[in-house]
Amino acid sequence: MLSVKKIFIYLSIILAVSSCARIDLFEKQQSIPSQQWFYSNTPGFTFNITDTGAAYSIYIVIRHSDQYQYNNLWVRLGSKAPSDSMRFQNINLRLASDAKGWEGSAMDDIYEVRKLISPGPVHFKSAGEYYFSIAQIMRENPLKHVFSIGLRIEKMHDN
Repeated sequence: MLSVKKIFIYLSIILAVSSCARIDLFEKQQSIPSQQWFYSNTPGFTFNITDTGAAYSIYIVIRHSDQYQYNNLWVRLGSKAPSDSMRFQNINLRLASDAKGWEGSAMDDIYEVRKLISPGPVHFKSAGEYYFSIAQIMRENPLKHVFSIGLRIEKMHDN
């Protein structure tokens, strides 16, 4: 039988080894003032890509309250690569279903959902600074009960 001291030593070693693992990730959230997202409020996110041979996954992260009135969120995603012009695409993000309710994780009446927006691996063609913007394009202005919007870029690793 293992003693408490041995268990503590094993856990310390596991924690030390796992904390040395490098996580290739960009994630940033921007708060929506007064939980009212106006058309004119277009949060922007800038990050650097150095490894153009790697594959990435791109997510939009939304925090909203239980009082949010829709089961989806239409956004206009802007993206700009180094030395390129801005490109836009409209994306419908499903936040809830009739059968299961809200997607994502919850704390009290606040929900956070991470939505994968790249259908497959994304390969950035050139190294440098990239810029993404996210605008709400719902029919309601302001869009109420949205706490924050964010962008998450994960480097995919072979397992």
